[in-house]
Amino acid sequence: MASVDIIIVNWNTGRQLRECLESVSGADMEGVELGRVVIVDNASSDGSERGLDGIRLPLRIIYNRENRGFAAACNQGALGSCSDYILFLNPDTVLFRNSLAVPVVFMESEANERIGVVGIQLIGDDGQPDRACARFPTPARLFSRIVGLYRLSPRLFPSYRMADWDHAEDREVDHVMGAFFMVRSKVFETLGGFDERFFVYMEDLDFSYRMRREGWSSYYLTGAKVFHRGGGASDRARAERLFYSAQSKILYAFRHFSVPAAALLLLGSLVIEPLVRFAFALANGSGTRLIETVKGYAALWRALPRLIREAHSDR
Repeated sequence: MASVDIIIVNWNTGRQLRECLESVSGADMEGVELGRVVIVDNASSDGSERGLDGIRLPLRIIYNRENRGFAAACNQGALGSCSDYILFLNPDTVLFRNSLAVPVVFMESEANERIGVVGIQLIGDDGQPDRACARFPTPARLFSRIVGLYRLSPRLFPSYRMADWDHAEDREVDHVMGAFFMVRSKVFETLGGFDERFFVYMEDLDFSYRMRREGWSSYYLTGAKVFHRGGGASDRARAERLFYSAQSKILYAFRHFSVPAAALLLLGSLVIEPLVRFAFALANGSGTRLIETVKGYAALWRALPRLIREAHSDR
């Protein structure tokens, strides 16, 4: 049987973590050997990492004294894996019976031996598939997202998110969302895991792009599903989310685009994007969103020297 390790990064997810683990325990393991289920707790303060001993799983919990970020915690959990596959699973997901068996059987087929990552259909609160797959960003697509052009006309200024596709059939894609991200262990090891400069957001997209350059592909399956709430703990830290999202877009641009294109995107992130967000907050009469925007982009400006150093570190 093919073996799978499951890595879950936890940060103040409350009851969701237990519900996720209970769904793993109840999943169909036919043809699947479950190696380890590793919880990497990034210094949670809500007690969500405690009281999990009664769940019948080969559970290991790693406690970090500080929030190391998502990419670093994923690498930490995957370290020493001996399984054929590693599943990076968000704690705000709930597996169905076939959520593990179907993608493993698919990956084990000889016809799919060059597929490095597989994702399954994410189902939201409304019972509909989340349009979560993505194309690799180009400078134009990323710029339209940064300055909000895609909101004005998605047809003229498409985002890299594949919102124009209903996610109703199986197909090869550039990228599957990291909420359920099953990767061949040998591919993960060859690429050195996730780039830890991405504290959170776009680390999985960066991985998929680097993987494609090495001749591997990503695939989206509809024959298995997983419930995904979305947002999770990040909904309670919107200023931080704005900061980390902007930071990751800048890092991605300098890593994969030309210097002039990356510099233009940097300018857009520092000046144009906050102005657009200010305008939306004022139009909606949301003082809270306005304050969150100020805090998020003030943090981005303060981090600029470090960001520039990191962005140029592998050029």
